[in-house]
Amino acid sequence: MSDGEPQRCGYVALIGAPNVGKSTLLNTLVGAKVSIVSPKVQTTRRRILGIAVEGRSQLIFVDTPGIFEPKRRLERAMVAAAWSGVEDADVIVLLVDATRPADAATRAIVDKLKQAGRKTVLVINKIDLVPRPALLEIVDRYARDGIFDPVFMLSGLTGDGMGDLKAHLARMLPVGPWLFPEDQLSDLPQRLIAAEVTREQIFLQLHEELPYNSTVETDSWEERRDGSVRIEQSIYVMRPGQKAIVLGEGGRQIKRIGERARAELERMLDRRVHLFLFVRVKEDWTEDRERYEAMGLEYTS
Repeated sequence: MSDGEPQRCGYVALIGAPNVGKSTLLNTLVGAKVSIVSPKVQTTRRRILGIAVEGRSQLIFVDTPGIFEPKRRLERAMVAAAWSGVEDADVIVLLVDATRPADAATRAIVDKLKQAGRKTVLVINKIDLVPRPALLEIVDRYARDGIFDPVFMLSGLTGDGMGDLKAHLARMLPVGPWLFPEDQLSDLPQRLIAAEVTREQIFLQLHEELPYNSTVETDSWEERRDGSVRIEQSIYVMRPGQKAIVLGEGGRQIKRIGERARAELERMLDRRVHLFLFVRVKEDWTEDRERYEAMGLEYTS
């Protein structure tokens, strides 16, 4: 865009079924890691803003939790946060996994968007994993819904097609002043980002249901004279047996989680990090109103 173009700013909601690649897409569009990523579904719990600049446009991407049929309070709050992000957005982007384009969760999202009469940008993700004839069939199937314009095919992992998508979204934003400083990449405070980084390692290192029964909070953040930072965090689980799993035999599992989280934080913060993790049992943490407020979720959803 030339200097004669008007300044633009707006919110772009990234929505989709669980594990379609929203967080990976967000990180690629922003050019930095602002949302945690894991192969497991329902990793994202809160609405996370990732901020990018394209020409004279400031794009405020809203990475929402995956939308699915919720059963528990935390799941209901996550899905409510996702739909809230849609309602507040200037532009909606529906992300579809090319390897499973017709799953029930995605179909339910499309039906709700049609009921609301919301025009939506369709992004077919993970095109590197599907033959081209199959991709054309996917586009044709969604074109029949009549709410998608335009359609982009890309790979959030390799970045193919990302530039065209970002440029198009920038042109769709309303004219108006930027809402954040030019160099700001996210709305999350560093303490929350640090907790998310450790939670990401719990998802990557542990298996089955345990990551979904745990949460991480940053208890203290101490700036040290040598430029490093000392961080203490609590990992909350629901049962003593889960605590034993997080600790691992001889403390090896918690050490591995801490080492990898610390390395990621040092890369993100560009300085030395002293990370101390404590595992605590709190059976009802998923019913604790204060924790929902800390995650930006509605307790009564």
